[in-house]
Amino acid sequence: MSNWTRRRRLLVPMAFAGAAALILAGCAESSGDGGSGKTTVEISGGITGGEADALNKSFDQFTKDTGIKVKYTGDKSFEGNIVTKVTGGSAPDIAIVPQPGLLKSLIGTGEVKEASDAVSKNVDKYWGKDWKAYGTDDGKFYAAPMLANLKGYVWYSPAKFKEWGVEVPQTWDELIALTKTITEKSGGPSWCAGFASDAASGWPGTDWIEDLVLRQAGPDTYDDWVSGKVKFTDPQIKKAFDSVGEILLNPEYVNAGFGDVKSINSTAFGDVAAKVADGSCPMTHQASFLSANFLETKTAAGAAPKIASDGDVYAFVLPGEEAGQKSVEAGGEFVTGFSDDANVQKVIEYMSTPEWANARVKLGGVVSANKGADPSLASSEFLTETMKTLQSDDTTVRFDASDLMPATVGSGSFWKGMVNWIDGTPTDKVLADIQAGYEN
Repeated sequence: MSNWTRRRRLLVPMAFAGAAALILAGCAESSGDGGSGKTTVEISGGITGGEADALNKSFDQFTKDTGIKVKYTGDKSFEGNIVTKVTGGSAPDIAIVPQPGLLKSLIGTGEVKEASDAVSKNVDKYWGKDWKAYGTDDGKFYAAPMLANLKGYVWYSPAKFKEWGVEVPQTWDELIALTKTITEKSGGPSWCAGFASDAASGWPGTDWIEDLVLRQAGPDTYDDWVSGKVKFTDPQIKKAFDSVGEILLNPEYVNAGFGDVKSINSTAFGDVAAKVADGSCPMTHQASFLSANFLETKTAAGAAPKIASDGDVYAFVLPGEEAGQKSVEAGGEFVTGFSDDANVQKVIEYMSTPEWANARVKLGGVVSANKGADPSLASSEFLTETMKTLQSDDTTVRFDASDLMPATVGSGSFWKGMVNWIDGTPTDKVLADIQAGYEN
């Protein structure tokens, strides 16, 4: 999902903005129609709320430099609606697509335009072949990655950890022991979770499973699972479900601040932020983008919680079976064009530059997948560290598995299966039902 960031820091602050404007102006002048184009470029995606407002604001300087207005409209049901809209002749100028699997479905409509040479060169320079491959289909490159998020964080209150005399766990076994300890010391559940996300409900659960597959079975098995070589019914995948079930299916451990196990399905994924911030939820599992939700919550003092190791909330990466494992899961969005209009293409090109990445990162709550993005511009210590983690050559990164799987599975039977699992459907039945999505 929604939500990723990479590599070395480039110093590209305000001094570069003027140069960027000149480059963009040159692109317009050299376009095939003499630089003319739409005065307002429409973008659609699944990003909503405060993040949508920030996305619109990120184009302010671009509009001043070029005169092109950019209007982003968020749709909570974007994933379920966009293919129908495109096939029905109502495609936006640009779509921000959160899953490579959905991107391939859109490409299959024949309406997606191939990316320009300028965008292709930017991706080669600022992302590399793996990220470019996610936006490529049948040897043709269509979509550049945009923002990024690091999956598999466990958010918590440093003050509460200090109060309970507990520390950040280094292994999965230590995490389970910590879970038990917090429940005993707090007298209530140690975790909260929310799977509700309108038509996309269930996706937060897939992140849990993907993290455990990557950490337990390793990156090679993870890749084979993504490609379909390893089935959901494989014992390695069931092991991940069983491990996650130690927490999410245990009524003693969930659902802090909301109810019982089944309340996970009726709790909106972003609502857990407020419960962690006010101390009623000791821990929750969610990607780096939850930091944006914290910006929209308030502490007892009336201010947004400080995200820092000595602040109101912070996070640690979900540990693996052995201490020191550096395999992480990432997610992100891809910028897809449906028009050859010169100004539409200018916007797409701008969104593939470090300048746009830095403009959005500076507005807070997110990190970028662009190698040229400056981690120091991130809005918190946490997000700066997130970007550095993803930029490190020592980190093994895998893209969100459900986002890479065919849409009938990744955003279909897998999402639905997680909801059914929380509702009490036996694991073996859930795994068989998810695998059946490949037959649709």
